Amino acid sequence: MDATEFKRASRAVWEAMAQGWEDRHAYFEERARPVAERMIERLAPTPGQTILDVAAGTGVVGFAAAGLVVSDGRVIVSDFSQAMVDAATRRAAELGLVNVECRVLDAEQLDLPDDAVDGVLCRWGYMLMADPKAALNESRRVLRRGGRLSCAVFGAPEQNPWVALPSKVLHEHGHMPAPDAGAPGILALADRGRLRRLFVQAGFSEPHVEEVAFTWRFRDGDDYWAFLTGAALAIAAVVDRLEEDERGRVREEIVERLRPLYIGEEIELPAVSLVAWAA
Repeated sequence: MDATEFKRASRAVWEAMAQGWEDRHAYFEERARPVAERMIERLAPTPGQTILDVAAGTGVVGFAAAGLVVSDGRVIVSDFSQAMVDAATRRAAELGLVNVECRVLDAEQLDLPDDAVDGVLCRWGYMLMADPKAALNESRRVLRRGGRLSCAVFGAPEQNPWVALPSKVLHEHGHMPAPDAGAPGILALADRGRLRRLFVQAGFSEPHVEEVAFTWRFRDGDDYWAFLTGAALAIAAVVDRLEEDERGRVREEIVERLRPLYIGEEIELPAVSLVAWAA
């Protein structure tokens, strides 16, 4: 699959998954708050600035920045999925955010002029893109002098069993290829060295990378499976193609192999994001 076909397929999946992300907006806001807070801290937005949030999904991180740039500043919450942008627009209205603009933008080809924004945010987006280098180049292009980028990707597989284990099971069943370090995916930018190199190649100086740990918590196996197939792009795309019987077998094996992480009926799964920032 070439980059154009990948992007088309990816957009179609995100269009279908937008409702699930909207339904879980509060969950993402609560459970992944440490990641959003660290991203905002490293970006350090100030009143009057214009901030761009790319691959923003339902807008959790961008909305947090909106309170810091206040009424004379602006936040552009963007995604390449119209359904995601629609969900973000509804959420912004619910929150009464008058300094937020939600619009469709492709992070790899931003429809914005040079030097347009003071800061760029991207939580869990670059790793899923066909060409993260192009996306980082575009983020750099639209930044004004002195502007800063703050992003998050997921860390190493062993730090993220919530996605590494189902990926392994799907691979063992012959439904998912072995991980390709150069291919888009949830763990595609877990290598700090590669992440730093992409920053430098895009023109950023002295990129910093740090770990931020948090915990996904689920009521039971059904709740976890609904999250996995409704929010994790790479897993959902594979599971959706399986026959019903095989889907059930895979689900049962994944949930059972997570049994050591159960607390009663609940499941607590550790997660680690890498937060990277640079000017």
